[in-house]
Amino acid sequence: MRARTLISGLVVALLAATASAADSSAAPKENVFATKPLGISVSIKMVGPYMEAADLQFICLFKHKASGDTYQGAATETDKHLGGLLSALRNRGGFVGELGETFLFTPTKGSIPAKRFMIIGLGEEKDLSLDSLRLVGRIAAREAVRLQAKHVAWAPVIRDQGNTAIDVGEGDRAFAEQLLSAYDTEKRLQAQGLAPKFSIETLVIEAGPTYFDGAVKQVGEGIESVSAELAKRDSAPYVSTVK
Repeated sequence: MRARTLISGLVVALLAATASAADSSAAPKENVFATKPLGISVSIKMVGPYMEAADLQFICLFKHKASGDTYQGAATETDKHLGGLLSALRNRGGFVGELGETFLFTPTKGSIPAKRFMIIGLGEEKDLSLDSLRLVGRIAAREAVRLQAKHVAWAPVIRDQGNTAIDVGEGDRAFAEQLLSAYDTEKRLQAQGLAPKFSIETLVIEAGPTYFDGAVKQVGEGIESVSAELAKRDSAPYVSTVK
């Protein structure tokens, strides 16, 4: 009887462990938008920038503060997974964080899934605006094309640096709209033989549980808005024919 009870207990424990493992391996929550503007599959995904297997992972960091930079949540975890690289770069002046400044590196093997990682500066924290994120979106589009990154991911990590000035969803929308707009220009250049042909296939905007629904709503509206604007663009060639 005692042996039977012991076996039953082991079976229950095994089933519980199996269920727990299944839960932990479940795919993260993701909203993929039905439309594919410019051929890019855009999604909001509940992951951190240290989790996504992107060809090119973007994050944003404010200008370094001599008094010390704030790291919370995803910013802390990303820095840990990268072996303290982000904080070392900022503390030693390797990456100042001026608005639009970029820093590209290849993560060490086994640290994070992304093949390449780019930091884009946000400038002084007090000067943060939606225009800052619009600039980041344009930079991300052009860098992704330049580096021929088919699968792109972006995490603003603004909240994770202690800043609450901008609604997360609105910031994600500003970024997405300008990335798509800049990418449309890239595709027009390609079509006119003014740039090598290349296509971004996926864009993942990474969001935490608290901000996921807001990001889905705002980015969805942004995709509709920018798609309508792009349809109205002048289709005439950029270069005039020389007679």
